[in-house]
Amino acid sequence: MSNDEIKELIQLVVDSGIAELELQRGDNRVRIRRSMGAMHEITIPAAGHSSNSTSDSMAHASAASPSPNVAATPAANEVIVKSPIVGTYYEGPKPGDPPFVKVGDSVEPGQVLCIIESMKLMNEIESDVAGTIVAKLMENGRAVEYGEALFAIRPR
Repeated sequence: MSNDEIKELIQLVVDSGIAELELQRGDNRVRIRRSMGAMHEITIPAAGHSSNSTSDSMAHASAASPSPNVAATPAANEVIVKSPIVGTYYEGPKPGDPPFVKVGDSVEPGQVLCIIESMKLMNEIESDVAGTIVAKLMENGRAVEYGEALFAIRPR
C-alpha cells in the first residue's frame, strides 16, 4: 500500500465522519482511528516487513491530511456491509441519479444499498438488516475487493 493510498484513506475517514477504519490487503493492514481534535492514530503491522520508515511516513501523513475509509471496525452495535464480489462500486443506479442511500437513512432487509459492477454485470447489494446507515465507507466509482467494507448500519 502506497503513501498516496494511505493519504486517500485518511481523507475518506475525515470526509465520512467515521471514528475508525481498518483495511487489510494481503499481509498489509492499516487502521485509522479518529480521536477528538485533529489527532489521528495509524498502525501498520505488515507481516514480514520491518517498516519503521513506513510507519513514520504514515504517521506524518495522518497529521498532514484528514482520514478516509474503506473497511471499518464496527462498533458493538453496528453491522458492516461488505462487498460480496470484486468490481466497481456505484452509489446510484446511473450517473447523475441520487444515491440509493445516504448516511442517516433508514433501511429495511432487501433494500438496495449500492451496485457493484463486475464483468459488465450490475449486481445490486442489499441490506440484510433493518436499521440506520451510520457510515458510507466507499467512494463512488472506486474499485472494491471481496470483503471490503461498504456501509456501517446500526440495527433497530
